[in-house]
Parts: sequence; structure tokens; C-alpha cells
Amino acid sequence: MNVRARPAKPPFVVKGWHVAAGVVAFFALVVGVDAAFLVTAYRTHPGQVAPRPYEAGLIYNAELERLRVQDALGWRAGAEARANGLDVLMQDREGRPLTGLKVSATLQRPATEQGRAEVVLREEAPGQYGVDRALSGAWDARIEAVDAAGRSFIAERRLTWP
Repeated sequence: MNVRARPAKPPFVVKGWHVAAGVVAFFALVVGVDAAFLVTAYRTHPGQVAPRPYEAGLIYNAELERLRVQDALGWRAGAEARANGLDVLMQDREGRPLTGLKVSATLQRPATEQGRAEVVLREEAPGQYGVDRALSGAWDARIEAVDAAGRSFIAERRLTWP
């Protein structure tokens, strides 16, 4: 019996179509993964940060206009936490005291609204307004001053009482 030897298989040779198929497969994988990420991102976050962005934009624009008018007014406020209350010094652009203002302050804790208080400050000296109130710890103060002509000024400060 004669057994014929099988012819030897030629070695594997990379041809042009192998390279083309590899490049196409690589980019198909990249495009597929990118598409999956895009679909997942779009479904989980539609891009809207505020529930009503248009209204939020209008409020922001109004706040910018209020700040522009307030800056043109040139008033300055200094707030100080004293042992038994709050002192606010109101001055005009040249540093002269502003008298006859209606000054109020909203005090609230930085991390919570518990203990929130609204107080009216009285004029104790020219340009110096104050209120007696026992406080301790850190508080955010929103100070609002209005003159007889209706011009208003708002300052926000973080104050700390012992």
C-alpha cells in the first residue's frame, strides 16, 4: 500500500484584504461603542439643568440688571457681628454716611433654613444701623436698604458670632 504524503500547507501570508478588513472592523467597533455612549448619555441626561430654564434665565437677567443699577448707585455696606446683635454701616460713593434709610436683614444658617429670621435695623448713628439679637455661630445675612426715593441696595455677607 502506497500512502501518499499530503502536500505541505503554505504559510499564512497577510494580504491587502486582511488589512482592510482589520481596519474596517476596528473603526466599526469604535463607532459602535461611541454610539452606545451617546445613546446612554442622551437618555440619562437631556441637557436641561433647571426644570424651567427660560424662567431661570429671565430671573438671572433681572438680577444682573439690579446689580448694574446698584453699582451705578455707588452705595457700600459693611456688616459686623457684635456680641449682642448686628451692625451695618451704609455709605455713599464718597464714603459719607447714608441716613434715613429703611434697613432690614434676613438671617439664616448657611446649611439650613432652620432659625431663619427677618429683622428691622434702626439707625443708631448717621449711617450706622443696628439690631439687638442674641446669635451664635455662622449666619448668612441679606441686608436690604431702601431710601425715601425708592432706590434699593442689597448686600449679602456671611457673619460669625461667638
